[in-house]
Amino acid sequence: MSEDFRAGFVAIVGRPNAGKSTLTNAMVGEKIVITANQPETTRRAVRGIVQRPNGQLILVDTPGLHRPRTLLGERLNDMVRDSLEDVDAVVMCLPADEKVGPGDKYLLGVVAHANAPVYAVITKVDKVSRDALAAKIIEVSQIGDFAEIVPVSAVKDEQVDLLASLILQKMPPSPPLYPSDSVTDASEEDRIADLIREASLEGVRDELPHSIAVVIEEMEERPRRRGDNRPPIVDIQASIFVERDSQKGIVIGKGGSRLRTVGSQARAGIEQILGKRVFLSLRVKVAKDWQRDPKQLGKLGF
Repeated sequence: MSEDFRAGFVAIVGRPNAGKSTLTNAMVGEKIVITANQPETTRRAVRGIVQRPNGQLILVDTPGLHRPRTLLGERLNDMVRDSLEDVDAVVMCLPADEKVGPGDKYLLGVVAHANAPVYAVITKVDKVSRDALAAKIIEVSQIGDFAEIVPVSAVKDEQVDLLASLILQKMPPSPPLYPSDSVTDASEEDRIADLIREASLEGVRDELPHSIAVVIEEMEERPRRRGDNRPPIVDIQASIFVERDSQKGIVIGKGGSRLRTVGSQARAGIEQILGKRVFLSLRVKVAKDWQRDPKQLGKLGF
């Protein structure tokens, strides 16, 4: 290991839909966090690991800080605050195509307690003109004392490496904190559950904005027959939870057509993660008002 090797923890924060998860995936160089154009897509603090010859950045992608309407929302906000403890830097995402609002200013007050440098990252710069971006940079510079203001487009991979390099320079000298081939510390089951939830939300985000949760019930590699040289098959049984019977019908679709599409879409991503063939069995269950029920939240991992 080089004597100049550095490593540290970086919290990625922002309002809902500020581009946190897309930026995390771009910096890591692999999809480790699901993305969707709606609040509360990220429901756990996921650590992504940026690997460089001279260091590691452990990115903690957090749920969007928002005014909670449910017990789930309160717990997600608590998760953001907990993630700010003992980090070496904070990245605050501010979308280029939106004005700085009260939510951003509130979040800035929260991150001020982190006792770590705060990098203002203007996301989604591919959506605005140069003049609009210049105005946005001036606007951001006036709301806080940032270590750096860095405009990026995670979708087009513009200035993402620059951002990582700027932050890494300020990390403490340290041995590697994770193996050199790691991209995340999220469990396979958590990543698989998120892929199923992402597929379940596709096309029904307006009807079911926050009501879907996924639990992996069983995951087991199927015994191989003698002489079978194909990649092994993993049998996965998962339950998709919704809050009402009417939502169950939306997820399943007419004659089960939507659920089959969900399974097909999720399976492709799961096979990429596992490097194996997957037989995915999905069931849709109702857990009435689970977002507001402490017992149900506990069962669903919150």
